[in-house]
Amino acid sequence: MAQTFTRRRLLAAASALPLVTPAILRAQGTEPQIVDSSDETAPEFARRNVSSFRAMDWRDHFDTLGLGAIVCDTQSKALHYWGGDGETYRLYPTSVPRSDDLTKRGYTEIVRKKVGPTWTPTASMHERFPDLPDVMPAGPENPLGTHAMYLGWPAYLIHGTHDTRKIGRRSSDGCIGLYNEKIEELFALAEIGTQVRLI
Repeated sequence: MAQTFTRRRLLAAASALPLVTPAILRAQGTEPQIVDSSDETAPEFARRNVSSFRAMDWRDHFDTLGLGAIVCDTQSKALHYWGGDGETYRLYPTSVPRSDDLTKRGYTEIVRKKVGPTWTPTASMHERFPDLPDVMPAGPENPLGTHAMYLGWPAYLIHGTHDTRKIGRRSSDGCIGLYNEKIEELFALAEIGTQVRLI
């Protein structure tokens, strides 16, 4: 049965067009653009809510891969790991130092690894928080989490955390923190002698 277009139907169809058009335009629009959180021209909401994780290449940071390589990117709050086999790559979200004064940048390496680490607060931590213990044993109150990898710089570590709210934030006194399950994975992959760069 053929439909006849009356003046009334034509007006109804025309009035619905502005409601339908935005949906059509959105459906036919371009792909969403990825916004870098450091892009000053991006709207504030976009910079705040976008992940700036990006895959990297170890060759941009090290002359040789050696036993493996780690880059801790304090801007994007990410740790990149490349295995010495040239095949293994991992990317982990991290916590980073809460200020530039606490951030050490440059090249070092993993010099020691420990499951169930004890924590010894530094002298500067004791100055700021006199109630801290001299040594804290392994356990759920220990801020080093379940595993720790000690770097060539004194008092700097890559370690786990029991406080998952710290990951993705500026929250440490200089160390790089990972979720406990992620530090356990990295701990098994990274050998003593793995080169490390903090940027």
